[in-house]
Amino acid sequence: MNLRDLRYLVALAEHKHFGRAAEASFVSQPTLSTQIKKLEDELGVALVERTPRKVLLTEVGREIMQRAREVLNEVDQIRAIARRTLDPESGTVRLGIFPTLGPYLLPHVVPRIRERFPRLELLLVEEKTEVILKQLREGRLDAGILALPIHDDQLHAEFLFEEPFLLAVPEGHAFAKRKSLNVGDLSDQSLLLLEDGHCLRDQALQVCQLAGAGEKSGFRATSLETLRQMVAANVGMTLLPTLSIKPPVARSENIHLMQFRGEAPSRRIAMFWRKSSAMAPFLKDLAAILRALPHGLLDPRNAATRPRAAVSTRAAARQR
Repeated sequence: MNLRDLRYLVALAEHKHFGRAAEASFVSQPTLSTQIKKLEDELGVALVERTPRKVLLTEVGREIMQRAREVLNEVDQIRAIARRTLDPESGTVRLGIFPTLGPYLLPHVVPRIRERFPRLELLLVEEKTEVILKQLREGRLDAGILALPIHDDQLHAEFLFEEPFLLAVPEGHAFAKRKSLNVGDLSDQSLLLLEDGHCLRDQALQVCQLAGAGEKSGFRATSLETLRQMVAANVGMTLLPTLSIKPPVARSENIHLMQFRGEAPSRRIAMFWRKSSAMAPFLKDLAAILRALPHGLLDPRNAATRPRAAVSTRAAARQR
């Protein structure tokens, strides 16, 4: 048994097809198939159930594959320790981030990361929270930026910042005449929300529950930008995170942004990594950069104003 054969087994489990698994492993299909068969002969059990359309792992094959994935992750950790010892600020970091944060946070932090760690290869993966958590546990990601709370004893959480929400309403809405509002003012209102699987949907539902508001029926957006356009089209109102309305994001016409008085709804963002990770000291340094956002970036006050004509992303960046 060798590490190469274990990698073939994991690739086969992920792709469920000998050809695609071989391509992902940079070997020919006969080579991969032969090595899997040798592994089965060595272990004395069938690992793979071969069907005309796809390949499935047997029950014992799935169990061995999970162990193989853990072994390969530990091997990668050993190599990471060696690389970090030789050059602590080089190498590769695979960082996961969820879609309603990534496009709005990364423009503010990636230049700082590159300046601080010029030799670092930063691989960014944008996925929903559950996918990031799964890939973290499997060792396919080194760290993830997620919204609290996350309940997982295997993961270390490093708090980064708290991001307030604003209410986005159409320009002609009755709320647009107000300077601000309380969460309780949303009572009996219906909000536009994202589809299932987005953590922002869960956060908005918590606000709705607190305020006695509901979800607008017949519509669920697939992205934050769709929500924004639906508000501009006078379909309804929604909650927007502060970073999503800050430059370099262009302002939208026909949208009025309102901040909340008192204890405003917000989301708490943290960076997560496995407690067993050999990269933990470096990831703490990386988290410190992510935590040090530009002054005033999370302050919703200078955004909660009546809209002006939309400006291009490049022009918005020049105005900063």
